[in-house]
Amino acid sequence: MKKDKFNITGMSCSACSAAVERNIKKMEGVSFCEVNLLANNMQVEYDEAVVSAEEMVAKIEKIGYGASLDMPEEKKRGKKVAKTALQEQKDIQVAEQKEMKTRLWGSVLCMIPLMYLSMGHMVNAPMPAFLDGVQNGAAFTFSQFLLTLPIVLLNKKYFVGGFKGLINKAPNMDSLVALGSSAALIYGIFAFYRISHAIGNGQLEVAHHYLHDLYFESAAMILTLITVGKSLESISKGKTKAAMEALMNLSPKTAILLVNGEEKEILLEEVKIGDTLAVKPGSRVPLDGVVLSGMSAVDESALTGESIPVEKHAGDAVTGATLNTSGYFTMQVTKTGEDTALAKIIALVEEAGTSKAPIAKLADQISGVFVPIVMGIALVTLIGWLMAGQTFEFALVRAISVLIISCPCALGLATPVAIMVGTGVGAKHGILYKNAEALENLCHIQVMAVDKTGTITEGKPVVTDVKAFQMDEQNLLAIAAALEAKSEHPIALAIIDKAKASGIMALNAEEFQALSGLGIQAKIEGKTYFAGNQRLMTEQGLAGENEKWQSSKEFALNYAKAGKTPLYFADEQGLIGMIAVADLPKESSKPAIAGLQAEGIEVVMLTGDNKETAAAVKNMVGVDQVIAEVLPQDKDSEVKNLMAGGKKTAMIGDGINDAPALARADVGIAIGAGTDVALESADIVLMKSDLYDAYVAYELSAATLRNIKMNLFWAFFYNVIGIPVAAGLLYPINGLVLSPMIGAAAMSFSSVFVVTNALRLNGFKVKGK
Repeated sequence: MKKDKFNITGMSCSACSAAVERNIKKMEGVSFCEVNLLANNMQVEYDEAVVSAEEMVAKIEKIGYGASLDMPEEKKRGKKVAKTALQEQKDIQVAEQKEMKTRLWGSVLCMIPLMYLSMGHMVNAPMPAFLDGVQNGAAFTFSQFLLTLPIVLLNKKYFVGGFKGLINKAPNMDSLVALGSSAALIYGIFAFYRISHAIGNGQLEVAHHYLHDLYFESAAMILTLITVGKSLESISKGKTKAAMEALMNLSPKTAILLVNGEEKEILLEEVKIGDTLAVKPGSRVPLDGVVLSGMSAVDESALTGESIPVEKHAGDAVTGATLNTSGYFTMQVTKTGEDTALAKIIALVEEAGTSKAPIAKLADQISGVFVPIVMGIALVTLIGWLMAGQTFEFALVRAISVLIISCPCALGLATPVAIMVGTGVGAKHGILYKNAEALENLCHIQVMAVDKTGTITEGKPVVTDVKAFQMDEQNLLAIAAALEAKSEHPIALAIIDKAKASGIMALNAEEFQALSGLGIQAKIEGKTYFAGNQRLMTEQGLAGENEKWQSSKEFALNYAKAGKTPLYFADEQGLIGMIAVADLPKESSKPAIAGLQAEGIEVVMLTGDNKETAAAVKNMVGVDQVIAEVLPQDKDSEVKNLMAGGKKTAMIGDGINDAPALARADVGIAIGAGTDVALESADIVLMKSDLYDAYVAYELSAATLRNIKMNLFWAFFYNVIGIPVAAGLLYPINGLVLSPMIGAAAMSFSSVFVVTNALRLNGFKVKGK
């Protein structure tokens, strides 16, 4: 199966996207099709042996829309393409807005004198003599027609798209606008002939009657107000992509290439893997790579959200688009183009923003039949009022109002605009949702399974306690650092770091010997020293019923209760001290867990540690349940057990051994500093390696879903209330009727309201930060 993305043009409402989706899904060989109205694109999975991309493009064009493959062939062959898909979309959007602006101002210029002519008599406005009075009715009517005609021609796209949709049995919002305004326009032309005939035959009363029911201004106002609404909607929709554009703008346009020691500024597209680049203070790192020489502090906040700059030295990896805050360094490029971290983040956010959430399914189903139903209601309204004894003019205006007030746009935009803004806000906070389904599902979870090491804790041990028995702590650390100097074990590195932080110079150790499963021994200044576990002390005959050994047992017990690992240090005479190390919880872990619990989520910690250490960590961070002594390969089955109770379960982890569990869970969340395998298996990525971001991700998910529900409620409520009122159901009760002009204004407002409401998500605030 092949997966491709197509750009679709000409869609104006959810009925359009539903028609495109429906027609493509019917094609043999297509297994999946999803059309996004907001992004104007279509994702398709299909069998190339059965159907081609060209056939799908032809099918879309046949039903009245434009289509093209999103990825040009040059890009597929690896050639450089200057513009990204998002930039191309923006160019299209700018061109559309320019064209819409021309239509809008042209319509408004003609609309002003037209409204003066049609409505001036209501406020006793002076009228030119050749247009005043019933005897000049023909000139009066023809003048209105001439002012209406430019508005119709300027907005011909509604008629072309609308009638093409009707012909292809795929009616859309343009069809409703075209039918409503055409009905008003045709009736106006009919009235013009009736007035001319009546005046010519001296039937001034008949002429007077039709002069009050021309409806040219209704046809013109419908088109003008719809264009106003579409213009506002387009501007608002453009703002939903602000986060994406901000990410795109992070990447510099040029890079400084080093050739034989000389600097040369070149375009970013010209940089190749293996090139050596210079990065100056205050500039952004051009692409992903490795530092060759120099050092600096790099601000990675734009990508990870972490505000503290990270020090970079020779051999350290640097990421494109991060900011070099201080020193000068050179780097070798390891990734370019779509392989860079920034490009992958942009692709991830774009894909998530254009995917569909499960909650959108109902709106999509309704959108598919919405326009035909509205057309049916309009026809029933027309016939019903005629049967009730009303005039044809009254019945026609009610039918036109039904066509114009109904708004399939609001239904189609309710979900995608909120998803687009929500994923963009997430990216701004260092949270990447891979698809809309993950964004929606996260706020439904009931159990959060969290890996301990590297997720709740820092992922590396640190020295927490130093207890010397027959020397001071400084000497003990010096001996310990010397013994551990040749070891790569994380505990050894923790002791060496502690000695360095304390300003202690390590002594020189000789005859280093590793004692498997026990510890190490070495000679320092001719004296033999041992470092290791309690068993090593016993086997070397260094344990005894003396006061030091009894004290050490008590210390060891207290350390274990606190989740710390004790190391014993001894010389040939006996115990000289103990050092305790622990993988401490991150500062943000406890408030993150408390936040999740406040939302009613049960937090379960998975760890391979023994029960005592696990219990100590539980007491420190306050998780609800601990599953200890879990082997790496058993994490998947533990998540499966949690899900067996029917509860929606999320899993947070960072290691390779977490990948199966991340894939198994209803929602998999990867800590960003983890492995690529874990990131691939997850639905959500926390770029900052901060557990608090899991809580933020949950809150953003809930806020987005609330916004979607508000939008859907408004879209349904508006149509359910607006259509009956437009049909005149309140007329027998209180005489209330809606003119087509009010219907057009209400319809335009409905779409703008939905988009503007979604933009409120940009004001999302992180609790507790």
